[in-house]
Amino acid sequence: MPAATRSITIHRPVDAVFTFVADGTNGPKWRSGVMDVALVSGGGTGARYRQGVKGPGGRRIDADYEVTTEEPNRLIAFRATAGPVRPTGEFRFEDLGTETRLTFSLDAELGGWKRLLMSGPVQQTMDAEMAALDRLKELLEA
Repeated sequence: MPAATRSITIHRPVDAVFTFVADGTNGPKWRSGVMDVALVSGGGTGARYRQGVKGPGGRRIDADYEVTTEEPNRLIAFRATAGPVRPTGEFRFEDLGTETRLTFSLDAELGGWKRLLMSGPVQQTMDAEMAALDRLKELLEA
């Protein structure tokens, strides 16, 4: 099962980091694999986003998602609702005063032929999402 977890310290207060990450439309600013994101409905827990990510050959793949839990300044959990792989993930926020410790986790259940054919590419995508935390830190600390 592909999975990835990474923590990073961002030199910004937790409310600033949480607010930026909680707005899914900010995704293309720091996640290089995201082509477009739009809020479809709701806000907080239950918010639904339409998202397109870069697939093989640069073609757009639907990767819509729903926020399953939002606890202000503490947690954002989500699950993919469209696409060939439907990962779940979460952002955990730890208040360190003038800094924030952000931990990002992703995992995907792959069964049958998907496990055989897609485990490697899915893991590479997850690893790239973890690396994107560096861009998030850079943006928020600028």
